[in-house]
Amino acid sequence: MANIWEWTATQIAAEVRARRISAVEVAQAHLDRLDAVNPAINAVVQEFPEEALEAARQVDAALDRGEHLGPLCGVPVTIKVNVDQKGQATTNGLRLLANHIATLDSPVVSNIRKAGGIIIGRTNTPAFSLRWFTKNALHGQTLNPRNRLITPGGSSGGAAAAVASGICAIGHGTDIAGSIRYPAYACGLHGLRPTTGRVPAYNSSAPERFIGAQFMAVSGPITRSIDDLEIAFKAMSMPDPRDPWYVPEPEDTASFPKKAALTLAPDGMMVSDDVAMALHDAADRLRQAGWDVEEVSCPPMRRAADINACLWMAEMQFGAADMVAQEDEADAKFVFAQMSEDAGEVGFESLMQALQARASLVREWQVFLSDYPVLLCPISGELPFDQQLDVQSEESFKRVFEAQLTQRALAAIGMPGLAVPTGEAKGRPVGVQLIGPRFREDILLAAGKDIAAASNPVGVSNPI
Repeated sequence: MANIWEWTATQIAAEVRARRISAVEVAQAHLDRLDAVNPAINAVVQEFPEEALEAARQVDAALDRGEHLGPLCGVPVTIKVNVDQKGQATTNGLRLLANHIATLDSPVVSNIRKAGGIIIGRTNTPAFSLRWFTKNALHGQTLNPRNRLITPGGSSGGAAAAVASGICAIGHGTDIAGSIRYPAYACGLHGLRPTTGRVPAYNSSAPERFIGAQFMAVSGPITRSIDDLEIAFKAMSMPDPRDPWYVPEPEDTASFPKKAALTLAPDGMMVSDDVAMALHDAADRLRQAGWDVEEVSCPPMRRAADINACLWMAEMQFGAADMVAQEDEADAKFVFAQMSEDAGEVGFESLMQALQARASLVREWQVFLSDYPVLLCPISGELPFDQQLDVQSEESFKRVFEAQLTQRALAAIGMPGLAVPTGEAKGRPVGVQLIGPRFREDILLAAGKDIAAASNPVGVSNPI
């Protein structure tokens, strides 16, 4: 029989709810796994085992009283260190914020608790959550448990490494330019970037977010199965009045045609043969499951990525440039300089033009996705990168930046995206991205299930 820490979140919730195993036993098994493997990968950087066990005892007590608990009943979850969790530091990977203790839970943390989830630790992110690699001067570097020579992704690299190694069943991540989808890709997992406004967000420990983050930053789950994404998403997306952008979409959704578009190289981006092969394979899996898949060009990605850069750098240049200098971390300074150069100086006129262009792009994408409820496209143009590739040189950064075109673009238009693993190539995980209409995560999850059904289940990896 598999170890408890190898169970899926769906299996854990069912077993705990049926009282065949206690939430305390599940939590302890995952805490033991954390002790065993985390020193080798540095995924979890804030631990509080007694608090986790007390939360598990409360779940067991509630079940003993006959109370109904939510979809995450007894499921071990990790939280990324850039969202507020009461009593813990919201560091965002910064020495400047090492003692920045939150006094309230963020909505996503509140929702996970209300759904019966057990928070067993907080996971690493690069400084400012700014990279597709996970290393900072405060918490150190996170390694990929599938292959320590490659990035675990970023900025939710700690979350993905924790899920892949069995420390937790669900990892909370955030995404403003691929930070859920890319770590899932790099660690061979499933990752859902929800529609903007789907999962409520608010950090009371920080000033209000500027317009870029309000439009583009989201929270979402990273898991080892699509079923686990479904229950995690259901929990995370519960209402919270603190987020003015939250949209209370109903769970019941309309039917949809099983029709998908395949775009191998959006806007002419360079795509490796291994990535193209994975896309063709995923398209064949969809066809075998009854989908009509047509290879077509999708709406513009580069203009959307330019808008992402403008909105994101407006946020950084206006609100965080001084902190970048004060933090004085070489990698963060280098990446910030490269991204600033790409975006140029963002002023009032360029910001207004970006917002104007965004409306036209969203319209064009909505029309396209009304014809094709699913777009199948690359997550990255390349297989997962070697560790620290982006800071080796300006040329290396540009290579990474170009390969991540679709990740940067999607955030600007606010549509949901799903990363689905399809296997390995050259000893590295590979997978595909699905994009769908706003608030139709159900379509992506249905398509993701059909792709995943043709693969071996995603298992736990012992760090190598």
